Amino acid sequence: MPKTAAATTAITREKLIDLLNEDLAREYQAIIAYVNYSQVLKGAAYMNIAAELAVHATEELAHAITIAGHIDYLGGMPSVTPKPVKTSEKAEDMLRFDLANEKETIAQYRRRVKQCDELNEFALSESIREILMQEQDHLVSLATALGIDPPNPGIAD
Repeated sequence: MPKTAAATTAITREKLIDLLNEDLAREYQAIIAYVNYSQVLKGAAYMNIAAELAVHATEELAHAITIAGHIDYLGGMPSVTPKPVKTSEKAEDMLRFDLANEKETIAQYRRRVKQCDELNEFALSESIREILMQEQDHLVSLATALGIDPPNPGIAD
């Protein structure tokens, strides 16, 4: 007998802790990338975006602290390992790496909001919604710097 969609997507506190730790690893990745890219972007065309990336780094640190707090609240241990950070000698490549990472982060956080709501953890979902607003601002800034329309992150599978 096939499983229903609800049966296959049921979330537990333990699963949410694991998923939030993945999110935390992505926040660590973003902090490292933004710190690095903000310092190595060269050229007049990138001066303003380099300064913006430094601001993004501090915002990502705040996100990491918030997510670590949520993990602790749920009874888990916050992870200490970032996802891998891509680097390049080319400014446009770095911005595209950041754009792809922000797109993935937004998709995951959209999913996380629903999962928190499913567990009746409404304060957590509200907190993640606030993070989402900043992540979407980051996505728009990066797309603007690249001269493209912001991509639609959707919801991660």
